[in-house]
Amino acid sequence: MRAVIWYSFLMKIKYLHNWDVCYADAVSIQHELAGRLVLEDGKTSRLKKIAGADISYSKNDDLFFAAVVVLDADTLEIIEQSSSIDHVTFPYIPGLLSFREAPVLLKAFEKIKGKPDIVMFDGQGIAHPRRMGLASHMGLFLDMPTMGCAKKKLVGDFTEPGIKKGSYSELVHRGEKIGAVLRTKDKVKPVFISPGHKIGVTRAVEAALGCSNGYRIPEPTRQAHLLVNRLRVEHKAES
Repeated sequence: MRAVIWYSFLMKIKYLHNWDVCYADAVSIQHELAGRLVLEDGKTSRLKKIAGADISYSKNDDLFFAAVVVLDADTLEIIEQSSSIDHVTFPYIPGLLSFREAPVLLKAFEKIKGKPDIVMFDGQGIAHPRRMGLASHMGLFLDMPTMGCAKKKLVGDFTEPGIKKGSYSELVHRGEKIGAVLRTKDKVKPVFISPGHKIGVTRAVEAALGCSNGYRIPEPTRQAHLLVNRLRVEHKAES
């Protein structure tokens, strides 16, 4: 595959393949792209900006709403946010959700003026049957550190972590460590953290804990979730 690079302000996006593909081609793309992932920390430094990304849509509706929110990593205050709305044609197929969600998310990222240090997605990274969840797929397109923070497990086995915030256990699939099951608040259900691209499990856990602000869901994806659902409600009221 030949990548075409397009520059949007400070965001660099690599368009690696078409999105209008059949099931077999989509699976083949996932297998091929999984071999390109970098699953370790590169040059690590203190996080200054961390982004959260989320998708919202109504059941049986092909209109998708995407939001990206960039936060100051120290204060967790919102620095920048963007959104996009688009119709989706790719069918709902478990394991291939990025083919539905990534195109509209990329349109939201194209509007971001300042590049974050890491992006957290409401979804999976390599905690996926073919190691190509939304966070991994988007990480290759964005060419930057990405991670998944999911509310539910897709694949893998784990032991229940301790009840205190910061407790976590390994998420293992087919003998491979693919993430961590992390308690972000005392006595609440854990979240499922997995590397997407250009990051390791330990760094991803640290990033999630660093922006856990009294809620189960870390602040970047929580704010993206709030924004995208507000957009969906406002659009419905206007239509």
